[in-house]
Amino acid sequence: MIDPDFQKNPPLILVVEDNATTRMMIRSMIEQQGYRVLENTNGEECLETCQKFKPSMILLDGVMPRLDGFSCCAKLQNILGEDCPPILMITALDDSESVDRAFEVGATDYITKPIHWPVLLQRVKRLLQTHWAMKELKRQIEKERLLTEQLEAANQKLKKIASVDELTQIANRRSFDQYLKREWHRMSREKAYLSLMLCDVDFFKLFNDTYGHQAGDRCLQKVATVLRRNAKRPADLVARYGGEEFVIILSRTTAKGAMEIGEKIRQQIKELSISHASSHISTVVTISIGIASIVPMPSFPAEKLIAKADEALYWAKEQGRDRVVLNRFTIF
Repeated sequence: MIDPDFQKNPPLILVVEDNATTRMMIRSMIEQQGYRVLENTNGEECLETCQKFKPSMILLDGVMPRLDGFSCCAKLQNILGEDCPPILMITALDDSESVDRAFEVGATDYITKPIHWPVLLQRVKRLLQTHWAMKELKRQIEKERLLTEQLEAANQKLKKIASVDELTQIANRRSFDQYLKREWHRMSREKAYLSLMLCDVDFFKLFNDTYGHQAGDRCLQKVATVLRRNAKRPADLVARYGGEEFVIILSRTTAKGAMEIGEKIRQQIKELSISHASSHISTVVTISIGIASIVPMPSFPAEKLIAKADEALYWAKEQGRDRVVLNRFTIF
């Protein structure tokens, strides 16, 4: 496999050779194959050229003054790392120790002098093809990695959309239904209290009619913030139940504990001082809260806890709103 851009952008090959005649012959043979060529006479020049021009391949003489090919090769590996191009070491040294050393310092391949030109050209072609194929493989792997990350991000976004209320950024009704069933079974196994709190913004329709839906949305967002602030344990869940109704699941929380949290929420909602001129009970936005609490039993459905909390919320409204009411008949 050859880089499809070969004709428009032929590979740039750096020839590092201190012997002018050998360097000229290598250049001539390489250019006849359609490659571009740069020349250096020693290893120090090679280091500078590689960082500046980023050649596609290096033909590196092993024995040179100042900085020999072996030392140069090792430095290139340290400087360029994974970006180091293939290096074909060319040297008169043909003993096994020199060959081993060439590969140890990072040479990709090795040929000896006198140069057999067909072998040199074949090695150059093969190394360039392999290098291009590896780069292409890395590009494909990186592309797939990015696609996987994008897909994962999209999946996480979909999960969030499926479980989070868009307006208030708290759990939605679907997420609440699923979580309640899990906590019902968990608290049943642990024989621990599970409390549920239904909250309703008082006279919210009148608020919307008076101030508009945008103001109504901002009001619900502020209410949700207060609820989150008071139900912040890892196992607590605050959800939008529908319209102006919210629900809170409090695991391992007795009726007394739930009432204390409910009173804090009720008071903090009033302290928001959101004007509500149309309210029949206050000049600011208020909230009514119904609470039910029980140690769940496997033989009863979790929906019964919702029904009991709903009864308590109804009583709160009947008693004048802006209050927290506990349903004391939760042993069913």
